[in-house]
Amino acid sequence: MARRRRIAVLISGSGTNLQALIDACASGVLPHTDISLVFSNRKAAYGLIRAAQASPPIPTAYLALQPYLKSHPNSTREDYDEEVAWRVRKVSPDLVVLAGWMHVLSERFLDVMEGKLGEAQSSDVSTTTEARAIPVINLHPALPGAFDGANAIDRAFEAFQRGEIAKTGVMVHKVVKEVDRGEPILVQEIEFHDGESKENFEKRLHETEWTIIVAAAKKVLEEYIPVGIDAP
Repeated sequence: MARRRRIAVLISGSGTNLQALIDACASGVLPHTDISLVFSNRKAAYGLIRAAQASPPIPTAYLALQPYLKSHPNSTREDYDEEVAWRVRKVSPDLVVLAGWMHVLSERFLDVMEGKLGEAQSSDVSTTTEARAIPVINLHPALPGAFDGANAIDRAFEAFQRGEIAKTGVMVHKVVKEVDRGEPILVQEIEFHDGESKENFEKRLHETEWTIIVAAAKKVLEEYIPVGIDAP
């Protein structure tokens, strides 16, 4: 019997996109799939509560950058990223989804996920792992090549108000070292409506996010770990 597929989700906030993934796993939209870890870089992230209240509860973990640096003298942001990677990799996910993760990860994180580093160096994580690469995908509220980085929704809406654009969108892309420049997996365009409030526009955009993040996770899982095939 093939084992169930595992997703690790990284969040920083309310976790509405996480909730879409939780619901998709529960309903079978993501078949034979479980969320094995929800990891946050913010202690007060409501997404951690969503995970705890899921049925069954989803394991959670928390590690913020500044407390980590204070407790690990001479450590760097890259050391923190590696620490996060090992803590995530410890649950042996088949896919890592950045769903509102508000921290730009360095190449060190990707090195661990790609199996380029053989074992954790930190005293906080004791693990070795097989060398298989684990795909990492990110949800970004913009079209490819437009509004990379933070505040993409605000910047797109302001550009519309200036008459510079008529549409924006949402994409899920593979994570690479360049911010929001990885290969798009799925892209959905969203038209602006004249006279529409920013609040209503954001509502439409977020509803699109909930759909596309599930569809992209399903697409990547089917590519790497098809249902009915035993996984490493």
